[in-house]
Amino acid sequence: MATAEAETGRTVTTAIPARLDRLPWSRWHWTIVVGLGTVWILDGLEVTVVGNIASRLSEPGSGLSISSAQVTGTAAALYVAGACVGALFWGRLTDRYGRKRLFMITLAVYLAATALTAVSFDAWWFFLFRFLTGFGIGGEYAAINSAIDELIPAAYRGRVDLIINGSFWVGAVGGSLLSILALNTGILAADVGWRLTFALGAVLALVILLVRRHVPESPRWLLIHGRDREAEEVVTDIEGRIESERGEPLPEPHGEITIHQRRSVSFVEIARTVFADYRRRAVLGFSLFIGQAFLYNAITFGFGAILTKFFHVPSDHTGYYFAVIAAGNFLGPLLLGRLFDTVGRRVMISSTYLLSGLLLFGTAWLFGRGTLSAGTLTACWCVVLFFASAGASSAYLTVSEIFPMETRAMSIAFFYALGTAAGGISGPLLFADLTSTGRVGDTVLAFQIGAALMCAAGLVAAFLAVKAERRSLEDIATPLTAVQAPEAEALP
Repeated sequence: MATAEAETGRTVTTAIPARLDRLPWSRWHWTIVVGLGTVWILDGLEVTVVGNIASRLSEPGSGLSISSAQVTGTAAALYVAGACVGALFWGRLTDRYGRKRLFMITLAVYLAATALTAVSFDAWWFFLFRFLTGFGIGGEYAAINSAIDELIPAAYRGRVDLIINGSFWVGAVGGSLLSILALNTGILAADVGWRLTFALGAVLALVILLVRRHVPESPRWLLIHGRDREAEEVVTDIEGRIESERGEPLPEPHGEITIHQRRSVSFVEIARTVFADYRRRAVLGFSLFIGQAFLYNAITFGFGAILTKFFHVPSDHTGYYFAVIAAGNFLGPLLLGRLFDTVGRRVMISSTYLLSGLLLFGTAWLFGRGTLSAGTLTACWCVVLFFASAGASSAYLTVSEIFPMETRAMSIAFFYALGTAAGGISGPLLFADLTSTGRVGDTVLAFQIGAALMCAAGLVAAFLAVKAERRSLEDIATPLTAVQAPEAEALP
């Protein structure tokens, strides 16, 4: 059924969600991971490159009149502010107009903004397009996480979501190594190298945009919005591909759902659902996002400055240290992700948050005593962030799966925006101010604040986390359009 022919107002019964959830892992699922998940690599590249080249941008001859504190403070906060605004703006449109349309548009916005950042000639231009780059990335968080969770089978949803969100750190490794090349004036001029790093981000986004064209619209979204024939075609095509790959019929699906199709859900209904019907889950979402956002956006934006200021590491060598930390970050979701589907969400979310917070307190204590070197501080951060990255990735998984289908993208956007605004905007500004004083005690305080918020979020998760492992999204949170079956029109 074409989009223009979509019918709403009908009550239908379908096994489409169950058919998607009973699928075995296949090459088709890998295409989804590559087409949608690789955008986090770009996000990691963006954040890391800016943090590592801050000192070079502030040097004479960079082509910009800007200070290091403005790069790691003002520009970083504007990037996060853009992501928050973008998440809310695009998130609402994602629930209304579909996952695919929006994850194509938001990536195009990111591509254009990061390309224009590369040609910055003044601080105001750099600030403007850092904001717009974040604006595109914020929309990606809502559209991509919605699509991934609705396309990946229930048995694999936790680990896949964590690994995809954790792939941010693959980009961080690339950004760290790329900054080493960009800062080497023996290879690239001081006003050229940093521009090429942003240009590369635009090129990678273009490649992902081309791959993403082959990712289908979410059948779950199509079904609810009166486009059930399209949903049937998408699922039938997926099943045919997987049966051909395996050489045997797929098992029969178990379970049906009856829904009353409609084009959209009002914003008032979304707000009432999230903050009244699912109040405890809303508290959980806020806690997880505030904890991880402050830790990551505050600390990672200023790590290069810590190395240069307190340990006298040359600015063109900080990338080596950050590459090691970034690798540890990716190993967390990669190695622990499976446990979120087997041991369970509550145990794993609470333990990763609490462990990372306690270990960060220990790192702050050692840093304050002056017993750490650049190398040992990096080792401590590797351990802290091994657990923190798995916990942070689980925050996106949590808010994506614990609210009804019709509110999914907006829920991700809302919790991301408010949690990140609380920790991600104030964090870089506060952290840049604290580290710029050159006093050890100020940096220790920043570490302790991040640690306390992570521990607090871990305690909230211990009591409120939802046991969502291996469960259908419709079982975790009943769709707002779900009705009783007697009057339903049966679908295949």
